[in-house]
Amino acid sequence: MAGRAATSSAKWAREFLFRRVSSNPLGGAIRNCSSSAPGAASSTPKVPHFSKKGRILTGATIGLAIAGGAYVSTADEATFCGWLFSATKVVNPLFALLDAEFAHKLAVTAAARGWVPREKRPDPQILGLEVWGRKFSNPIGLAAGFDKNAEATEGLLGLGFGFVEVGSVTPVPQEGNPKPRIFRLREDGAIINRCGFNSEGIVVVAKRLGAQHGKRMLAETSGTSSSSSDEVKPGANLDLVFLESTLERTRQVINVSSPNTAGLRMLQGRKQLKDLVKKVQAARDEMQWGDDGPPPLLVKIAPDLSRGELEDIAAVALALRLDGLIISNTTVSRPDPVSNNPVAAETGGLSGKPLFPLSTNMLREMYTLTRGKIPLIGCGGVSSGEDAYKKIRAGATLVQLYTGFAYGGPALIPQIKEELVSCLERDGFKSIQEAIGADHR
Repeated sequence: MAGRAATSSAKWAREFLFRRVSSNPLGGAIRNCSSSAPGAASSTPKVPHFSKKGRILTGATIGLAIAGGAYVSTADEATFCGWLFSATKVVNPLFALLDAEFAHKLAVTAAARGWVPREKRPDPQILGLEVWGRKFSNPIGLAAGFDKNAEATEGLLGLGFGFVEVGSVTPVPQEGNPKPRIFRLREDGAIINRCGFNSEGIVVVAKRLGAQHGKRMLAETSGTSSSSSDEVKPGANLDLVFLESTLERTRQVINVSSPNTAGLRMLQGRKQLKDLVKKVQAARDEMQWGDDGPPPLLVKIAPDLSRGELEDIAAVALALRLDGLIISNTTVSRPDPVSNNPVAAETGGLSGKPLFPLSTNMLREMYTLTRGKIPLIGCGGVSSGEDAYKKIRAGATLVQLYTGFAYGGPALIPQIKEELVSCLERDGFKSIQEAIGADHR
């Protein structure tokens, strides 16, 4: 066991630190940073001079990787796994030195190429639950917007998420809004984005999801026969966000709440939403599905709706037996303390910690309006296990994060799950299911 861990560590360190990135959008940029030989043409790009902070962080990262190689020779797989996640706390600050969108692309590339830790430790049983006839090893998911084009779903699932949402996906490829379009408000733990549905299109995403699903099925069917058929593997659920197209083996979400597409939020009105959902349901029912039947259909709504608008959405959801709601998308408001930040003047949707009170209050209202009959996914401002727990008590069956993950990195995932277990045990709950909607009882 220790020998295999040491070999794995050495391979990971070599790939992470020295492997050249090729055949991807980042390859050119990395190759242009290579040093030139004496006598080379003057047009050859020079090595950029890093700041003192950057040199310190880079040196610490390399030193940590070298120390880790020695450490894992005496560590078992679970211990090494924990060490890798902790090590990302040193690497993650490097991303803050980069342009926000470039850092995002780099993170997606790292996950796609397997340059991120892989969770080998099973989730605590107290976090397991079943929704829509599907088993989740834990309720913590990655929200839409990170892996827009299904490039890195396997790597992201491997981090220990209970589920990963892909998209948003558009019917045809489109560039989205002009850059810059992502802005950090680091001191507030927030981000403003106005990406505008940049997507490679449904055809590309469908092919990637199909290929990755095939690999997953092959891996599961060729696994050891000693594993239980009832075992819930971490990251066993994969989701797809879409506008008008559908795919099998996924949970499907109609995103009518992005603030960055003109007229989109108007689809949240009672008549407009009812017509849209009925059309999607009709198209879904005409398709042929496997033994599990059609995938569940959810709607993602904005956090800036009035009480009357929430009542309309709840009425549609109950009347059409919608499978669930995601609450919520980003907000166009600028609540304190963000309102005092100069970056707050940028147009776009605000996500992160300042969104937490607004989205959680809306979640609580929607749970009441739907009488707890429809599964809700709580999204908006989650950056700790306590945050996730508050969403669950307010009525969320599952929880999603994005901005917290962007700032906290991979180490945040096991931390949130550990803190969530502590919250449940502290209040005497024996399962995550018992805590759903606890504030309403």
